Amino acid sequence: MSSLNTYKMSFTSGGLFFNESIQVAELYYELGDWHQTKDRLLAGNLLQARTAASAKRRVWEICTRLSSLTEHQIQLLITGTRQEQQYLLWIAVCKQYVFIRDFMVEVVREKYLRMDLELSASDYEFFFENKAEWHEELERLKSSTRTRLRQALFQIMREAEIISPENMIIPGLLTKQLTRVLAGDDPSLLNLLPVSDMDINVWLN
Repeated sequence: MSSLNTYKMSFTSGGLFFNESIQVAELYYELGDWHQTKDRLLAGNLLQARTAASAKRRVWEICTRLSSLTEHQIQLLITGTRQEQQYLLWIAVCKQYVFIRDFMVEVVREKYLRMDLELSASDYEFFFENKAEWHEELERLKSSTRTRLRQALFQIMREAEIISPENMIIPGLLTKQLTRVLAGDDPSLLNLLPVSDMDINVWLN
């Protein structure tokens, strides 16, 4: 059975792009336009990609992720603490890839709320199989691609400090600034972090 909403699954390389994303955000803040930002990045190969093709892919991926953030979120991405920056880049990934967003809400956060902090490959596989029943695009993926997708997702989560190098879920710490810029956009974005409902309510109130 197919779903009305097709999952986009193009996150197999690159990770969180932490340093590059901060650089791109600063350039966008200076120029105020994503088209100009992309043109400047490509013209000067500012992300130092080895080939023109890889430069285009990297610039497209990072700019697409960051363009989903609000202006206030971009500002905090530039000026915030490292953890706030990591969380905002994770939010951008979740906004770009609904598959990742669903995995975070339905698996990672649910395990965290149950205090089951170990995230395993089998957790991912169980989630994937369930979603594949409704998403033909997942059923068509080769086994090797499925493995690469899991490895890429876990890498992104480690770089965002959602999970540890040992794949343990890391309890999140909200800040006033981060709560404000996320809730001002959509309060449900706070559910994309490993934080409790109590913590969310404290900061929202």
